[in-house]
Amino acid sequence: MLDLSEIENEVLDARTKGYPGAALPRRLGTLGTSGWNLLAGDLPLPVAVLKREALAHNHAWMRDFCTLTGVGLAPHGKTTMAPQLFAQQLEAGAWGMTFATVHQIGIAVRFGVRRIILANQLLGRAEVATVCALLAAHPELELHVLIDSEAQRAQLEALAAQAGALRPLFALLEVGYDGGRTGCREPGAALALARAIAASPHLRLSGIECYEGGFATGDAAADAVRAAPLLAQVRELAIACASENLFDTDEVILSAGGSALFDLVARELPTRLGRPSRTLLRSGCYLTHDSGLYARMLRAVQTREPTLPRPGLLPALEVWAQVQSCPEPGLAILTLGRRDASYDQELPIPQHWYRPGATEAPQPLPAGAHISALNDQHAYLRLPEGCTLAVGDLVGCGISHPCTTFDRWQLLYLVDDEYTVRGGIRTFF
Repeated sequence: MLDLSEIENEVLDARTKGYPGAALPRRLGTLGTSGWNLLAGDLPLPVAVLKREALAHNHAWMRDFCTLTGVGLAPHGKTTMAPQLFAQQLEAGAWGMTFATVHQIGIAVRFGVRRIILANQLLGRAEVATVCALLAAHPELELHVLIDSEAQRAQLEALAAQAGALRPLFALLEVGYDGGRTGCREPGAALALARAIAASPHLRLSGIECYEGGFATGDAAADAVRAAPLLAQVRELAIACASENLFDTDEVILSAGGSALFDLVARELPTRLGRPSRTLLRSGCYLTHDSGLYARMLRAVQTREPTLPRPGLLPALEVWAQVQSCPEPGLAILTLGRRDASYDQELPIPQHWYRPGATEAPQPLPAGAHISALNDQHAYLRLPEGCTLAVGDLVGCGISHPCTTFDRWQLLYLVDDEYTVRGGIRTFF
C-alpha cells in the first residue's frame, strides 16, 4: 500500500497547468467533489484527462492476461510517473514497478514502492551513491539493475565500494541484438559476464532480461519471427547460468520490456530452470493504451492470440482543445500544440467534437478529419468536405504513445464517461 497522503494534500491553484484560473485553491484530494465538468466549460483548455472506466477496464484486462499466461507484471512507471497510478497497478496485482532513471526510482521509493527494476544500465558516482543510500535506508527495498558489459560491471562494482554499499546490488544481465540499443551481443561474452557478476562481492546475479520492443512493426507474423531469436537467447543464457549455479537470489527473474509484443514474451520467455523463477512483463502503456501506435500493435497481438478477450485495451488518455479560429474552408485551428500532446510517433488524433449548448454529448468526427501540423500552441485540424466546426466548439483528441503526453502535464483530471471530474492525477517528471 503506497502512502499518497502527500499528493492528496497538495494544494493546487492557478499556477498549475489545467487548473481553472478563477477557482479558489483546493487540495488535490478534493477535486472529485468540485463538480467540475469539461463539457460544461469548467476547465481551461487545452486539458488532459484520463477516463476512469477505461483505466479500470485496462487494469482488469492486463491482470487477467497475466493470470491466463502465468506471467507477472512490473509495469514501466516512466510512462506516467504518477504514484497514484502506480498504486492502482500494484493493487491490481503487479509484482512491482519498472523505471528508467535513478531520479524516477527515488520518486517511487518516496511514495512506498518496494520492488523495482531499473530497466537501464546503472552508471555514475552520484547515481550509484543514491541507489546505495536508498538500499541502506529501506531494508525492505528490492532493486534490480541492468548490466550488459564488463566495463560497466567493473565501474559499478568500484563505485558501489566507494559509496560504502551495505547491501549487494541485484543485477539482471541484459541480452541485446545487432543493430539494437543496449544489451550483450555475444552468448559467450554474456556467460563470461554472468560469471563475473556472480563472483563480485557487491553484485548478485538475479536474472536475465532483454528489450524486444525494437522489433515491433505491427506486422503480427513478422514481429514474431524477429523477436524469437532474442527471447531464445535469454532462455538459453538463463539455463546455462542455472547449470553453473550463478544465480544468487531466492527467485530468478526473466524479463522483457515492451508494450507492443508482450504476448510473445508471455508465450516464449517462461523457462524451467530447476529452481524458482518468475517471468515479468514490463509493459507500461497498457494502462492508458492509446489511439495510434499501441492501438495498431494491439491488433497485431489479437491476430497472434485470437482467444484474447475482446475488445482488448481501451484508450483512456485524451487531450481536449477548443476551436479558436476557422480561417478558411476545411481548416479549424485548435488551442492545442506541441506543449500539450505527444507527436513523436504521430500527431494527435481528433475523434470527437462538442458544441456547448447545442449537442447533448460529444459526437464522432467524420473519417478524414485529421491534424496536419502542430505549432507550440496551435493544431491545424483539416476537415473533410461537408464537415464544419465553429469557433468555440470543443474537440477531443486521442494520442499516439502516451509517455510523451504525460510529461507535459503536472495534473491530469480523472473523469467519468460524462466528463465530470472525479479526481486528479499528479505526475512527477
